[in-house]
Amino acid sequence: MIIIKNYLIIIVSLFNLLLMCGKPKTEEKQIIKKIKPPPEGMVLIPGGYFTMGSDSIGENPKHRVWVDTFYMDKYEVTNKQYLEFVKATGHPKPPFIKDTLLNKPDQPVVGVSYFDALCYAKWAGKKLPTEAEWEYGARGGLVDKEFPWGNDTPFRRCNYAPDGDLEADGYKYTAPVGRFKPNNFGLYDMSGNVWEWCADFYDTLYYRMSPEKNPTGPDSGYFRVVRGGSWLSINPGHLRCASRMGLKPFVQDRYYGFRCAMDVNRE
Repeated sequence: MIIIKNYLIIIVSLFNLLLMCGKPKTEEKQIIKKIKPPPEGMVLIPGGYFTMGSDSIGENPKHRVWVDTFYMDKYEVTNKQYLEFVKATGHPKPPFIKDTLLNKPDQPVVGVSYFDALCYAKWAGKKLPTEAEWEYGARGGLVDKEFPWGNDTPFRRCNYAPDGDLEADGYKYTAPVGRFKPNNFGLYDMSGNVWEWCADFYDTLYYRMSPEKNPTGPDSGYFRVVRGGSWLSINPGHLRCASRMGLKPFVQDRYYGFRCAMDVNRE
């Protein structure tokens, strides 16, 4: 229902805008047709302004950002999906695919570097989300809230390790995707489970110079952004929508995965 509502809101908004502008009906239809329902497994994220960042060091200053409408994967990319890519392209298998605690078909793929994630995204006809797209999607339209669901404690709301207890949420390592409630945009596991690669280079000072519209991060750097925290996150602060971390792009470990995004003009 959330996906359908988002889609209808965009269509109705465009229609009303055209009526106010006095555009002819033929043009109304042409513009409305540009926004199509999301591809399978993705969610349509309606564009808009939001407040990005927090007052914490490395996440400051808070700043106003506009993000265009885009599609985003409903779930983190799974082992099943990633192995289809491996089979089709000959790309190397991820290093933890033989680990029986991490290799179920519906668990998120882990042990993928930024470059692995980028290769998959290109093969799938998608992209990695920008850091701004990721945070906008994670917030789900909520204002001044810490987490995708609000300000309540993360306990039993996502897969992490409260006080170091790996099994407090019922899953010792990664959880199958979609086992916890989605946010208001219909996105699952935006907190916990696996840190997710974003397209941007990482810079602790970037927010001081970030453009307002569709920021894409610094032009260069040594690290790439990861977001969302993981099943091993003891500190609930890592699960916040604004939390960000820089990671060397070639790192492959059992805490890092990804999801894809897509520009609406691809449809």
